[in-house]
Amino acid sequence: MNKETIEKIKNDPNYKELISKRNGFAVKLSIWMLAVYFAFILTIAFDPSFLGTPISSDSVTTIGIPIGMAVIIFAFVLTGIYTKRANGEFDDLNNKIKNSIKEN
Repeated sequence: MNKETIEKIKNDPNYKELISKRNGFAVKLSIWMLAVYFAFILTIAFDPSFLGTPISSDSVTTIGIPIGMAVIIFAFVLTGIYTKRANGEFDDLNNKIKNSIKEN
């Protein structure tokens, strides 16, 4: 790709919109994931007995197991949310950028 094409892409308003929306969305999802993860880690650090509590009186499984699994599932859900938006809105903007470059 030549420098002229790169400059056209950088100056395209759709490109600027794509970068802004994509980065903002990624930061929001990252903050959510970090908040959930650190809440789990801080619970382990400061109240381990809570996570060590059995689910029921005759169970060997503790509350920490499903909560830990929920953290992992939450990460998958956030990945799905990002992928859905990337395959929709972000791809549409990307296609607009490609088409505008082809026209010029």
